[in-house]
Amino acid sequence: MFTGYTATSHSDLMTLQYRIFLSAINKTKTMTTRIYFSMVAAMLTLCTCTVKTASNIKKIEWLVGTWEHKTSKGSIYETWRKADGNELVGKSYVIKNKDTILFESIRLVNEQGKLFYIPAVKDQNEGTPIRFEGKRISETYLVFENKMHDFPQVISYKKISEDSLKAEISGLRNGKEERRYFPMRRIK
Repeated sequence: MFTGYTATSHSDLMTLQYRIFLSAINKTKTMTTRIYFSMVAAMLTLCTCTVKTASNIKKIEWLVGTWEHKTSKGSIYETWRKADGNELVGKSYVIKNKDTILFESIRLVNEQGKLFYIPAVKDQNEGTPIRFEGKRISETYLVFENKMHDFPQVISYKKISEDSLKAEISGLRNGKEERRYFPMRRIK
């Protein structure tokens, strides 16, 4: 710190001690300042992540409600609700003879700033949830992908209007490209 400095008098010793004291204070101030700015940076990072998480969930809230896809064999329903500020939960089901038959439970969850579509299908993968990562998330279009999954590898939702959407599953099946469309109308 003050190497090579030798105090020759009492006043020189006092000056040396004062300089050492000031140096220690400056180091303490510098350390305190560094800690303070590190804490501020961490807080800003956390706030940014929270805003991004909230904005991703906000972008997909148009899914909330009950949607119907009519087929020649009956209707398939998909119902979405907001679970908390970080997640939507959904289910796909049919109604046969007044019985509700659930065939898929779905979570749309934001983890570490990324949105994931996590379906668990009763008769597939032993009911184990499969994760699809959000690749495109906007107020009108959602695309989720899992290239390692057998079929589908891509799941998407396109908002047509407030009461209309088109869901699509696609990918390779037995070496051939396959797409299935599910036009849906909001009923609740």
